[in-house]
This record gives sequence, structure tokens and C-alpha cells, in this order.
Amino acid sequence: MLRLCNEVLDVEISLNGGGVTRANYRGKPFLYPTPVACFPFVPFGNRVAENQFYFQERRYGFTANTATDTLYLHGDGWQGAWVPVRQTETSIVLTYEQGSSPQTPYRYLAEQTISIDRNILSLSLKIENKGEFALPFGLGFHPFFPRTPKTLLRAFAQTFWSETTGHLPDKPGAVPADLDFDILKTLPDRWINNAFAEWDGIARIIWPELQMRAELAADRIFSHYMIYAPQREADFFCFEPMTHLPNGHNMSDLGGMTVLQPGQQMAGSFQIQIEETRR
Repeated sequence: MLRLCNEVLDVEISLNGGGVTRANYRGKPFLYPTPVACFPFVPFGNRVAENQFYFQERRYGFTANTATDTLYLHGDGWQGAWVPVRQTETSIVLTYEQGSSPQTPYRYLAEQTISIDRNILSLSLKIENKGEFALPFGLGFHPFFPRTPKTLLRAFAQTFWSETTGHLPDKPGAVPADLDFDILKTLPDRWINNAFAEWDGIARIIWPELQMRAELAADRIFSHYMIYAPQREADFFCFEPMTHLPNGHNMSDLGGMTVLQPGQQMAGSFQIQIEETRR
């Protein structure tokens, strides 16, 4: 484990998957303490329908990378071995290189910078297409947040995507009232696994019981987010900034994915600022 710490933040990072495993503010966790409390999405996030897509008259395929899902899930980086390049007490730069593999058609070099500054945790990703052909790429982060009974969320979005078979997005539409987080509200007491689009890159989470709140800010390239909350009894939920929609590979507009020619790059950053609140 690698560790970053200052007067108020204490963050642990694993080279296995390049994820944050623990993040505390004055001793209180603001990321849910799991084996991977926040991991990077590279070269894209979520799933691809039928593990295949067609792009520029070529068919590309994937094979499942977990024992629990028939679809290739969340790219490669979260399962790969990252290499530390530079480290100080408050920042670290990691790289992950994906070479030729029968599991994925992607070849790329990813760089992740994790840093802390006062009460802010910053996560940055950069990816370069190392393959022979242009392909659609995406970036994102998968943080798990604590869920207390009174947890409040604010995150504006203009479009909601319903969920269909295989945990894939189905159809776009208006945001349902109980998932309209334009104003602070608690998560509804039901299964949630949906994509939201036209996000303004700003979100807020308040934990009244913990007297703590998180201010989230993402670069404009992150115009989508996913919310995953399995049930009210669960003591976590996920708010996942993404540059694209799940299964964007099979959408006519690529769902916000970015086509990278060989040697081209894309990058984006995401910040979590933690503050104390009063009862």
C-alpha cells in the first residue's frame, strides 16, 4: 500500500488496480472502506452489449473479465498492475500499460495522478492510444461513498437513462422525480443503477450523522454520471463521473466517447473536497 497524508487527509492507494482503498478526513472515512474504495475507468467504464461493437467497418470483441458478469466490465485498469513513477508525501503518479490481449482490442498507456491539498483529494487520468487503429475511448472514476440513513445528494442532470437487461442503458428520458437531484435529497428506497447525462460537473454529498459534506467537481469532459445503490439497507452508494454513457460503443453518436487516433490522448480530473458541517 502507498499512503498520502497531511494534517486532515489520510489516503491509501493500491498498485493492484490503481485504486484508493481508504480515504479519511480527520479520522472519518469519506470513501466507503472496501478493498477498492475508488478505482479508475480506463479505457472506458461499465459494459458493452454482447461484448462486441463495430467501428469503422471492423468488428471488435471482448471476453468477460469477472466471474460474476457475462459482460466485460469497467475496462482493464481496475484489474491491472500499476507502476509508481513519482511520489511525494502528498501526491503520486501511477502508470498502467495495456498490451495486446485476447480479452480486449485496446492497447493504451494510462497515467493516473492522485494528490491531496489541504482538504481536497484530486484524481486525474490521462490515456494514450497505443494501438494500430482509431478506437473510441472513455474515462471515469468509480468511488464508493458511505450511505447513512440521512445522506443527501445534489447532482444536476438533464437526461436519465432507464436500465435494461445486462445492466445496460435502455432509453433516455426525463429525470424521474425521486432521482431528480437538482436539489438536495435522500436516495430513494429502491434499486438504482442508472446513467445520467448533461451533468454540470458539480455534486454535493452531505452526511448529517457524520457532520461532514463532500463537494465534488469534475472537468467538463465528465458530462455523465452513474448512480449505483443496491438498496436502502446498504451502507454505501456509488456516484461515478464518466465522460460517456455505458455501451456508448454501440450508439450512433458513441454516447460521448472520444475517438483517439494512434498516438492521440485524452485527459480529465475529478476532485473531492471534504468539509465539516454543523448539526
